[in-house]
Amino acid sequence: MVGQNGPAPDVALDAVVDGQVRRVRLGDLRGRWVVLFFYPADFTFVCPTEIRGLQARRAEFAERGAELLAVSVNDVESHRAWAAELGGVRSPS
Repeated sequence: MVGQNGPAPDVALDAVVDGQVRRVRLGDLRGRWVVLFFYPADFTFVCPTEIRGLQARRAEFAERGAELLAVSVNDVESHRAWAAELGGVRSPS
């Protein structure tokens, strides 16, 4: 991923993927499109609609070679609990 100021830093963070905690490295996604979706916090009324909307179209993003990554201020266990409450946030089928 190359932005206006050069490549994005190769960060690695814990993520919830299919209900499991997995380490995701941005560098592992080089050569692919990455859509970073930032939202304020889990368990708020602000973003469930947007997250569900992106989830519903995730397979379309994958068909175009794009990976969706959602980012908030919460820890990974909070993400896991919220994803379960939303009905599960899954990888593209």
